[in-house]
Amino acid sequence: MSDEYRVVYQSRNRRDCADRALVLAAAGIPHETVHDTDSSALLVPEAYSIRAGDELRLYDEENSTVTREPPPVIQYHDPVPGVAGYFLCICLIAGLAGRAAFGVDWLAEGRIDGQLVRAGEWWRVLTALTLHLDLEHLVGNLVFGLFFGWFAGRLAGSGVGWLTIVVAGALGNLANTLFLDAGHRAIGASTAVFAALGLTAGFVWRGKLLPQDRWVYRYGPIVGGLALLMFTGTGDENTDVGAHLLGFVFGFAGGMLLTAVATKIRCRRRQQVAGGMAVLLIAFGWLMAFAG
Repeated sequence: MSDEYRVVYQSRNRRDCADRALVLAAAGIPHETVHDTDSSALLVPEAYSIRAGDELRLYDEENSTVTREPPPVIQYHDPVPGVAGYFLCICLIAGLAGRAAFGVDWLAEGRIDGQLVRAGEWWRVLTALTLHLDLEHLVGNLVFGLFFGWFAGRLAGSGVGWLTIVVAGALGNLANTLFLDAGHRAIGASTAVFAALGLTAGFVWRGKLLPQDRWVYRYGPIVGGLALLMFTGTGDENTDVGAHLLGFVFGFAGGMLLTAVATKIRCRRRQQVAGGMAVLLIAFGWLMAFAG
């Protein structure tokens, strides 16, 4: 038999060999399958060897495994200036508010107050991001803010990333205030913290930084971001879940938008300008609060 038959396919995987045997059977090509301890092989009469080879080649072309495209190369940024600025800003304002510096009740002047925001005191959506009720509240937002902000800064830069976080956090506060009743009151950097998480998830997803050949990779950033939001962004009755969710949503949108200008934000000067704008936004919000 070995003189009359030719091997047209051989594999260590018996399933692969069986699949190709079905191809030959469908094409009406006589064949035999032989197995040993290491591999399996398909044999056909010599007169059918060319035709069998053609059929198997067409099968392989139609069922070829999609080659996984490597993730795009991303130039990561230095996140240290951004997280350092966040730490200093939050701690500085916490210290000033705790001492009622300049004779001002910082909590009263800077917190979210639905009625006052709707009356035109829009700056509260910014100032509230820097205030905390107690030490535990402050430490929690510092820890998570530094953690999520580090990744956001790595992707978008310390300047552009934190400007996006501040804007997304403010928009999250504003939207949450407009959706709730006029008596809603809130403080805390957590809306900005989850904006940082959203930015990271949106940038990774839209930028396709993970392989796209499986849904787990394609939608992993979204699922992972929402899971972290659920795990860290919900709590007792004092947790402002709506603000956390909306901060994440606006941050996610910001992250997606930044992927379109990823090459342009690599400029160090632009990062510095954006970082300065983030600081000025917070400072301007407090100036308006004091003036009001």
